[in-house]
Amino acid sequence: MTILLTLTVLALIAIAIWQITKIFELSQPKKKNTQIADDDDNRWNGQLMFAFLIFIFGITIFSFWKWGDVLLPGASSEHGMEYDNLMWISFAIIFFVQTITQALLHYFAYKYRGEKGKKALFYADNDRLEAIWTIIPVIALAGLILYGLYTWTDIMTVEENEDALIVELYAQQFNWKARYAGEDGVLGDANVRFLQDFDGKNLVGIDVTDPNGFDDVVVQELHLPKGREVIFKMRSQDVLHSAFMPHFRAQMNCVPGMITEFAFTPTVTTEEMRQTADVKAKVKKINTIRRENSKALIAKGEEALEPYIFDYLLLCNKICGASHYNMQMKIIVETPEEFEKWITDQQTFAEVIQ
Repeated sequence: MTILLTLTVLALIAIAIWQITKIFELSQPKKKNTQIADDDDNRWNGQLMFAFLIFIFGITIFSFWKWGDVLLPGASSEHGMEYDNLMWISFAIIFFVQTITQALLHYFAYKYRGEKGKKALFYADNDRLEAIWTIIPVIALAGLILYGLYTWTDIMTVEENEDALIVELYAQQFNWKARYAGEDGVLGDANVRFLQDFDGKNLVGIDVTDPNGFDDVVVQELHLPKGREVIFKMRSQDVLHSAFMPHFRAQMNCVPGMITEFAFTPTVTTEEMRQTADVKAKVKKINTIRRENSKALIAKGEEALEPYIFDYLLLCNKICGASHYNMQMKIIVETPEEFEKWITDQQTFAEVIQ
């Protein structure tokens, strides 16, 4: 009801303003009605273009100042630095070119506005100018594309590594499961047809006819060792999902019926990331908002929000259904010693189904 009343009031205000405008126009001395722009029209349009230039530059600077702190902190993977460098170089070039071109566009619209008695100069062509504004963008874009292809190839190439940790990410509406290869370093075969085996204990459909699967470990909290390459094998049970780990600058689609791969090496533990100044500032800001929201909840007799604690997250970055927004799994990056202790405490598939 409140929304309806608000919309009604806004509509009435708009009608009132429109009527006042019409009355104002009728009260003015009658002017000659013409569809041809005169010097006053051109001057106004030129000034408005120049004012809009100031506005877009102002809103850009304000946005950086106001919301610059919502950007992700530094990357927590080895390849993340390459990824960030490519992004910031691209941003810098685009912002530089956009600033110059928009400034010239709006300034020229003002400077060369139509004026009585002024005639535009017909300038057929200029080979030197055309060469300059063609060659410079070609060189800049070619450099960006080649740099991007080199970075892409370096990041996306998954090479065989005997020391790498093999982890399968299994996506389904609307949760994630992780499966670690056992001591043999090989994941057992799996298929969705086996999900109901062993009274539903076969959470990712491991094929019991493949002996490599018996020492696999299936969990719902992803643990990764710092400084060790992790090779991810990704599957989907139902629809298209996308495994997105923003702090590691990693994303790969999970496609039903096929296995996709991605690899990276974590470089910052969860505890180390929590101690960085950037993350501390973000956590403080979030908890300030939560405390304010908790006051309203307590006033309604509801429970207060729990304080936010930073954790790495695995998210789904494809709209996969009604609860897509809540499809996430916590990632804990720890020292190799802590990881080994954790993994030895987990039950293997053979122990789960016995």
